[in-house]
Amino acid sequence: MSFKLPYIICVYTFLFFGFVNDVTSQVQKVEVRQNANGDWQLLRNGTPYYIKGAGGSTLLDKLVEIGGNSIRTWSTDNAMEMLDEAHSKGLTVMMGLWVQHERHGFDYDDKIKVALQLEGFRKVVEQLKNHPALLLWSVGNEVDLNYTNTNVWYAVNDIAAMIHEVDPNHPTTTITAGLDSSEVKLIKERAPAIDIYGVNTYGDLGNVKSNIKRFGWEGPYIISEWGPNGHWEVQKTKWGVPVEQNSTEKADSYEKRYRDFISGDKTSCLGSYVFLWGQKQETTSTWYGLFSENGESCEAIDRLEFLWTGKVPLNSSPSIDSLKVSDKYNGDYIAVIADERFSAEVFAKDKDKDGLKFRWVIVPESTDIRSGGDAESTPKPVPGSVIRRRGGKVELRAPEAEGSYRLFLTITDGHEHYAYGNVPFYVMPRDPGAPPSKTVSFKRLSLQ
Repeated sequence: MSFKLPYIICVYTFLFFGFVNDVTSQVQKVEVRQNANGDWQLLRNGTPYYIKGAGGSTLLDKLVEIGGNSIRTWSTDNAMEMLDEAHSKGLTVMMGLWVQHERHGFDYDDKIKVALQLEGFRKVVEQLKNHPALLLWSVGNEVDLNYTNTNVWYAVNDIAAMIHEVDPNHPTTTITAGLDSSEVKLIKERAPAIDIYGVNTYGDLGNVKSNIKRFGWEGPYIISEWGPNGHWEVQKTKWGVPVEQNSTEKADSYEKRYRDFISGDKTSCLGSYVFLWGQKQETTSTWYGLFSENGESCEAIDRLEFLWTGKVPLNSSPSIDSLKVSDKYNGDYIAVIADERFSAEVFAKDKDKDGLKFRWVIVPESTDIRSGGDAESTPKPVPGSVIRRRGGKVELRAPEAEGSYRLFLTITDGHEHYAYGNVPFYVMPRDPGAPPSKTVSFKRLSLQ
């Protein structure tokens, strides 16, 4: 069957695709080179390009405002729209090709499926390769997470080799979950078409510079995901839940890690992508995101602005000195009796003397904990928990059901900034024969 489009639609279609072709014909050549001093550099149209990036594709105006220059995606969903938006704001994109994971059921011994995946990526690369915002191709993210079939690295190499054939203007990287000597060896042996090693790392960031060379990687690398200590790397309560830093403690960590371990490696590190440029539920609703659900930015972003530009923000985020529940600090053993009252207090400040607003909620501990950033459900707050609040002090009623909970605090300054903290505590069942008590000693807990 054939038909003719109305003239006006034909003209519109021609103009639209003419515009797209015009934009995507301005290809920016990106290269990896080693200079005379032996230092690795990323060159964009012959000019050194150091990545000051963020993992995510929202709130891009804020990234530009604080001196960022690149974003990272994990897949090619809405790729052209993201590239166009990034280009309009002067940003580049490390485009992620979502190489399927064994832990999600993909079989790398199935040659037909592997070949189909490769051909699917070929079409995407051909479509996007000349976009001026394109910086790098990321061939897979953490395909090594909980895997057993190392044939995935042959598939990664085939994709990277195809990219070099189809798109000679943009380098390739592949990204591992942390840094392990066996993975470095496998990538060197089975995926030689990879140009740049990408590392997602948190508490171990300080060891990357020395270990990546010791493990045998001689080329450049990027820190493709970094932030505070991961939820698997921190102190746990006696009942086994992780203790999260507050926003100020995290800001201190972001600053030190960037200074010492990212910008501190002038020889082989080509830059980084901070995680997460947005908000998500992952163990808690605040663990990794740099923004609140309402798009308010936290103190870590203030620090990044200074690190990237040398300037302090015109208006700063609030900061937290300490947060106590029943006169105990985060990480202490804290237990309360079901349905009884207890108190909490935060010591916070704001450089700009803005009027601060405090919001307290009690939330059950999440039980939907997944790996590799897979989507998690968000627990719902316990209603009726706040009895009275005044400034940074609050009186609360414990939930009726025994179990593990967190007290969450958010502080806003009225200028799209916020601070946050949470404290895990345990609710003990009420003993009908016991006298009323606001708190109980953790020694009464009989948890193994």
